[in-house]
Amino acid sequence: MTIPIAVQMYTLRDESKKDFSGTLKRVAEIGYDGVELAGYGGMKPAQLKQVLDNLGLKAISSHIPLDELKTNLETVVEDHQVLDCHFVVCPYLMPDQRKEEDYLSLISFLEQAGETCREAGLTLLYHNHDFELEKLSDGRSALETIFAETHANNVQTELDVYWLTKAGEDPVKWMQRYKNRAPIVHLKDMTVDEEQFFAELGTGGVDLEGVLKTGQECNVKWWVVEQDFCSRSPLESIEISLRYLKEKHNS
Repeated sequence: MTIPIAVQMYTLRDESKKDFSGTLKRVAEIGYDGVELAGYGGMKPAQLKQVLDNLGLKAISSHIPLDELKTNLETVVEDHQVLDCHFVVCPYLMPDQRKEEDYLSLISFLEQAGETCREAGLTLLYHNHDFELEKLSDGRSALETIFAETHANNVQTELDVYWLTKAGEDPVKWMQRYKNRAPIVHLKDMTVDEEQFFAELGTGGVDLEGVLKTGQECNVKWWVVEQDFCSRSPLESIEISLRYLKEKHNS
């Protein structure tokens, strides 16, 4: 595919705890172009960069907890520069961080942190779940507000098509709305039963075909496969998902 494909390593967290380098090797063997990091597997950034280089994998982005971004941003920036990893992602808000005043404080922080990242040659992204689609007092969703109240050159988005769909939203419309501001998109599928569980790509009800067709026009730089929980081996799941993406490209 013209848009390269990475896997979010959180999907393989159990395998990574046992053998991080070996898990990265399997990711490369399965055929992924890169990884989105969720920790460094106990390695120093330079050591991890060497492992990835040897495997032909690119560290495209890294999920960094909000608290770490707030307390350790300088080191985060330095680590990403060593890794040649251009995207820093704020991945998740804890339940006690989701009140309206929390979002307003978050917006101020993201703007400042995003400016710091930009000046260092990096880009700060915000990754959504479904709870950010809840409305604030002015009628806008928290997610809309985050992007309306920050500058596009400081804060961009990592849209997650599963969570948008689960919230009753159309992920294609969100991609079009934030064209040129969504360089990375999380690809996930969802079972069509009441459970709406995470599923391998192409086996559920998310409009993945529409998402994939929209990627080029919206200037998506990377697709990231993530499956928060798997009903089979996560390595098998990411292989099924990559096979689906390659079949769609060749069809």
